[in-house]
Amino acid sequence: MRWCLLGALLGACGSPPHARGDPQHEVAALLARSAAAWNRGDLAGFMSDYAPDSLTSYFSGGHVQYGWQSLYDRYQRAYFAPGKSHDSLSFDEAHVRVLAPRLAFCTARFALHRGDSLIASGPFTLILERRGDRWLIVHDHTSADPK
Repeated sequence: MRWCLLGALLGACGSPPHARGDPQHEVAALLARSAAAWNRGDLAGFMSDYAPDSLTSYFSGGHVQYGWQSLYDRYQRAYFAPGKSHDSLSFDEAHVRVLAPRLAFCTARFALHRGDSLIASGPFTLILERRGDRWLIVHDHTSADPK
C-alpha cells in the first residue's frame, strides 16, 4: 500500500497540473491579435498582451522603459496621437522557446508600412510569462534594421 501511495505521489509531482496548448501556436496567435489591434487603431487592444505591471520592460534604440502605463503612453505619443499617420504593423519569423512551464522566449521580426512603403522593420525578442490561461509579454527588446 505504501508503495502504491508513493508511486501515485511521484507520478503527480512529475506531471503538469493541467495540459497546456502549443506555446508556438499560442504566441503566434498573440502576435496576430496584437497586429490586428494595432492595424485597427486599438492601442488598448495592442497593449492587452503586455503584463499590466510596473516591471514590464521595453528596450529599444538605447533606451529602457519600465511599466505598462509608461509603455502605453510612449506608443500613444509616437504612433496614436491625433494627426499621426496610421501605419500598418505585421510580424513574421516568430520562433518560440519554452524556458520553463510558465516562461517563454520569442524571437521575431516586425514591419511597419505606410501605404506601399516600408517605414521601419527589425528583429525583436520577447520574454513571456504564462498567467492563467494566456501568455503575457513581460519584456520586449526591439531593434531597427539599418537604414
